[in-house]
Amino acid sequence: MSLLEAIIMGLIQGITEFLPVSSSGHLALFQIAFDLEETGLLFDCLLHFGTLIAVFAVYFRDIWKMICEGFGIVGDFFVNVAVAAARLSGRKEKQYRRIICNGYRKFVMLVIVSTIPTGMIGVAASDLIEQASKILLVPGICLIITAVLLFIADRCREGNKTPRHVSYTNAFIIGICQGFATLPGISRSGTTITACLLSGFDRKFAVKYSFIMSIPAILGSVVLQLLELGDEKITTNEWIYYLAGTLVAAVVGYICIKIMLYVVRQKKYTIFSIYCLIIGVISISAYFVLV
Repeated sequence: MSLLEAIIMGLIQGITEFLPVSSSGHLALFQIAFDLEETGLLFDCLLHFGTLIAVFAVYFRDIWKMICEGFGIVGDFFVNVAVAAARLSGRKEKQYRRIICNGYRKFVMLVIVSTIPTGMIGVAASDLIEQASKILLVPGICLIITAVLLFIADRCREGNKTPRHVSYTNAFIIGICQGFATLPGISRSGTTITACLLSGFDRKFAVKYSFIMSIPAILGSVVLQLLELGDEKITTNEWIYYLAGTLVAAVVGYICIKIMLYVVRQKKYTIFSIYCLIIGVISISAYFVLV
């Protein structure tokens, strides 16, 4: 892999991870179209790490508050365990603490609930996803599915749900949608934001929830890839290429998150829907021409 290819891969990752056009689908199409050899698990991990940096940069305050409240949840849980033990011994002067006592704590729990089905689907279907990425037909079909989802998203009624009003059932269903979005060509952000809008989320919160809930999923994927890394040898030049791709993915990803906030508020998904439909049809046609 050359420096130019690494930069292009970072550019594709940064744009397509957050814009609703599927990063995995475009990376698969790019590798197939240009007969690019496997870039390696480490480079894949670093590209995803770059997009994580973008999410943290945009939503730093929200993520920091969620981390603090997450520790608060754990602390209050153990306090309640101690209260329960005290009551069992006959002392009842202490009261239980309410664990989910504010919006950020509810946000934390919603993300955890969404992550459970995503992780289960991701682990169970990992081999299928890897094979699907090598067949031009699959990203093409999945991009057309994404086009349909984006068409629906623009036509969803205005919702007003914020963390306090979102049910855990909503979160679980959205997590299932995120799990299926691991297929190449199905946009993770497009799928989850559409699911959020159909569930009645406020449009701005739908974008925030989609991107923040991606953090555990992406981190989990990176950890699994690192466990499979083995003794992969990386040269000095390759490290430079990898870091260049990561930096490009982070910077471009940051810009694209900002764009998505505008797109969802202004109901501009149809543009991306048409794009995904065109690319999907071209991919399917190319598959049958090349067979």
